[in-house]
Amino acid sequence: MSLGTIDRTPPPFFRQGPSALTKLVLCSALAVFLMAADTRFKLTRPLRAALATALLPVQQALKWPVRLADEAGGYLQGLDAARSAENAARVQLARQAERVARGDQLAQENARLRALLELRPALAVPSVSAEVLYEAADPYSRKLFIDRGERHGVTLGAPVVNEAGVLGQVTAVYPLSALVTLLTDRDAAIPVLNERTQQRSAAFGGAEGGGALELRFVAANADVKAGDRLLTSGIDGVYPPGLTVGTVTRVDRRADAGFARILLAPAAGIDGVRHLLVLQPTAQQMPPRPEPAPEPAKADKSAKGAGKAAAKSGAASATAAASAAPASAAGSRP
Repeated sequence: MSLGTIDRTPPPFFRQGPSALTKLVLCSALAVFLMAADTRFKLTRPLRAALATALLPVQQALKWPVRLADEAGGYLQGLDAARSAENAARVQLARQAERVARGDQLAQENARLRALLELRPALAVPSVSAEVLYEAADPYSRKLFIDRGERHGVTLGAPVVNEAGVLGQVTAVYPLSALVTLLTDRDAAIPVLNERTQQRSAAFGGAEGGGALELRFVAANADVKAGDRLLTSGIDGVYPPGLTVGTVTRVDRRADAGFARILLAPAAGIDGVRHLLVLQPTAQQMPPRPEPAPEPAKADKSAKGAGKAAAKSGAASATAAASAAPASAAGSRP
């Protein structure tokens, strides 16, 4: 067999066609053309929209298993959370019912004791609800403006509270608004009573940069501990007794100082407060004070003056009688 008759063409498997460089150039040019056409002429937008519309049912169908699994897991978790919340609510309801029962019993016992001791009933404190308008412009003070004023029954010196405790006191009253000075202000002060020891003291604002209160003039060996709750004493004629003021957070006792440094955390949320109550000062609800009795020295002086006046009038009457006697005697002679 001659060599000229042999087929020298490679089989189809080994045929390479165009070179790799040619294919790279063609593909790069096609990619650049498609990007330019899509950006400039929006040629592929209809094709993309049609493809997205055609694939949307497939995408929704593929999402259903994942969505069902997520919803089933969320349902089971929500069911467990609801059961836990229900159990916690039942426990809290039982505790509140017990507390309410004890409160009613204590209220009845208090009424009986007051009737037994012939004490007058506790004062009912009228209140006015208000909303915070804005804070004072002074950055070195802690004051708020509220939307209730003199026309709404707000008086100067009225205490301001919220659901957590005492907030402050009204220090300026306008016809439709009022200025409230918070307890943490550097010029604020309030008499307090230690709930555990029944010891009275005074709390002042401005401690720790204006975010806390401080008990001043308390002896270094006083029975005060961290965690003690302080209430209003009610002896100042402004705040009703029993309102929560704050909790003792730190007690510093120094051997070289006669007083302890005691810091308090205010019970009411000073920052972020929105709604509050303005109470009527207790001094306006109490009966008028009796007039003071005259001093003994003044009474003695008045008695002495009355005695001198009586003596002078007696001497004058005796002189007149003595002068009238000779005249009558002279008239009786023959």
